[in-house]
Amino acid sequence: MDLLPLDHPRLKKNNFDLLRLLLALTVCLVHAAELSGFSALAALPEYLSSRIAVQAFFVVSGFLIVMSYERSSSLSSYTSKRIRRIYPAYVTVILLAALGLVLVSRLPLTEYFSFTWVKYLLANLTFLNFLQSTLPGVFEANRMPAVNGALWTLKVEVMFYVSVPVLVYCLRRVPRLPLLILVYVLSIGYAQLLLGASIRTENPFYEQLARQLPGQLCFFIAGAALFYYLLFFERHIRLWVTLATVVLLTHHWTPLPWLQPAALAVIVLFFGLFLYAGNFGKYGDFSYGVYILHFPLIQFLLNAGWSEEHAWSFLGTAVCLTLLGAILMWNLVEKRFLLRSSHYVSSEKVEPKTAPVKQPVQI
Repeated sequence: MDLLPLDHPRLKKNNFDLLRLLLALTVCLVHAAELSGFSALAALPEYLSSRIAVQAFFVVSGFLIVMSYERSSSLSSYTSKRIRRIYPAYVTVILLAALGLVLVSRLPLTEYFSFTWVKYLLANLTFLNFLQSTLPGVFEANRMPAVNGALWTLKVEVMFYVSVPVLVYCLRRVPRLPLLILVYVLSIGYAQLLLGASIRTENPFYEQLARQLPGQLCFFIAGAALFYYLLFFERHIRLWVTLATVVLLTHHWTPLPWLQPAALAVIVLFFGLFLYAGNFGKYGDFSYGVYILHFPLIQFLLNAGWSEEHAWSFLGTAVCLTLLGAILMWNLVEKRFLLRSSHYVSSEKVEPKTAPVKQPVQI
């Protein structure tokens, strides 16, 4: 089946920047409610799902990262783009936390800058956040002492990046659809086995494993599959969107775990590609900054003493600080590491609207 040309307008004019920002803000709102434990905010996790938001992120990554690899001239070009996009801001957040949170630690400097501090720095800089999620004497009075509990998805994302060259290599040499279906099914089967073990043993560790790779690969693969079969999806879009909506709306009463990732991918990419809401990307991509900054900012506010009485003021302050931090992160860090060919950079270059100069006819 033919691919949509990589320079097709639909792949350039999309809502992915806006969609990812909304997903990141969803995670921010849910974490604000869960980390604070304020009863006034208890409704947020009931109506918003950080789990589904993260899964939607993985779907978008599957679509965009595979497209990025297909567009790249070489493996080194692809690798450079991925590192430039994810690592500078990530390192900045880790260093800001490691160096700045000494100001709120209950420990003296000599005890703060200890082996635990070094372990936090090294583990987090290498995406191994689970090895050391706390800093000495920091946020110990909070409901959860972790400095940035949202970063667990980044190691999953990085593994997606690493897997794409292998995946595309295989897709170019074997029948594409059967391989995509096989990986999709194996991923869901792995996750379901672990979730079943978690229920049988009442051990949440298995559920945590299901949230890692390869359990989350099905969402990435669903996004990648829709990239490869976008023309087919577009021809039958009403049917696919209708079926996906039914699967998602009935999931609470009749769970269909084998179809839910594909259904979510259909809805996410329908909004991302077929309901164009304008060039939000001309302002920048603030979603990554929102995602990696919101957790420590929420923790900092709670550590500062915000109480239940001011729950909504706390929420508004957390969101505003997160957005401000994301805007600063974009302009001061992220954008500076992008290649000139990036559409975020090129969109800022406005050609002067001058009349063409008439050239003399050469005889």
